[in-house]
Amino acid sequence: MEAARTFTTDDGVRIAYRLTRQGAPRRTVVLIHGLASNLTRWSEFVATTRLAESWDLLRLDLRGHGASLYRGHVGMQVWCDDLAALLEAADVPQAVLVGHCLGANLALWFAHRAPERVAGLVLIEPMFRQALAGTLAKVAAWRPLCAALVPLLTALAALGLHRRRLAQLDLAELDRAARAAMAAAGGAFPQARYAAPLEDLRSLPTGIYLQDLVAVTGPLPELAAIPAPTLALLSAGGTFSDPEITASLIKALPACRIERIAAQHWIPTEQPLAMRAAIEGWCARLSH
Repeated sequence: MEAARTFTTDDGVRIAYRLTRQGAPRRTVVLIHGLASNLTRWSEFVATTRLAESWDLLRLDLRGHGASLYRGHVGMQVWCDDLAALLEAADVPQAVLVGHCLGANLALWFAHRAPERVAGLVLIEPMFRQALAGTLAKVAAWRPLCAALVPLLTALAALGLHRRRLAQLDLAELDRAARAAMAAAGGAFPQARYAAPLEDLRSLPTGIYLQDLVAVTGPLPELAAIPAPTLALLSAGGTFSDPEITASLIKALPACRIERIAAQHWIPTEQPLAMRAAIEGWCARLSH
C-alpha cells in the first residue's frame, strides 16, 4: 500500500513523497516528474504496474513543485542533493531512476554525480539542448534572460510578494480528460493544454516555472561517464525535440537501449500501456 510521507532537508524544506513498500525495503524504482509537473504524473503507473509485487516504488514532488512548496533557488544541483538525502532517509542504498522530460535530465545528472546509487535508468523523452525544437528551442535562445530574471523573482518571493494560492494539479485526472478528447477527435492530442504556460503557472510559483525552463534547456553531463544500464523511451513525434538528433546523442551512454513510441512528447499520457510494459520489462531484465 502506498503511504504519503514527507522529508525535511537540512535547510528546512519539506519534500513530499509517496512510497509503496511491503515490509522490509526491497529494490526500489524512483519516479521523477517533468517540467511544471508533480508526483501525480505517476499516479496511474503506480496504480496499475506489476512492479509493486517485487519492487518498492517511490515518487516525489521535486522542490518547488506540488506539495514540496518552495519559492527559492532550485536546479539540477539542488534537486540532486534533495534526492540523495531522500534516498538516505528512506533507506534506499541504490535505485532505478525513471524520469520524464526534465525528470529524465535530472536522472542523468544524479547518475553522473552518484553512480554508485543508481542501478539503472529509464529516460522518457530526455531533453538535449542540441535537439530542442518548437517552443523549447525558443526558450533555449532566451535562456540567459530567463536565468537573469530568477534572482529578482526569488527576492520578491522572499519579501512575500507572491501568489498566496496555487491550483492543485492532478495529472491523472488531466490525462483521462486528454484521452477522452483524443478519442473524440480521432486521436489528435490536445497539445494546447499540455504546452500552455498560463495553465502551468496556475499550479506553480512563477520563479520555479522559470527555473524549470532554465534547467530543462541547460547542458547535460558527459554521458560516456555514466555506467548505469539505460532504457531510453523516445517519442516518434517532435513537439519539443528532434527524435533523430536525440537518438544519436543518447547513444553516447555506454549501455543504452532505445525504444521508439508513437507519441508527440507526453508518452505517459499518450501511450501509458506501452510505457508501463517497457519499464516493467526493463526492470525484469535488471533483476536477472
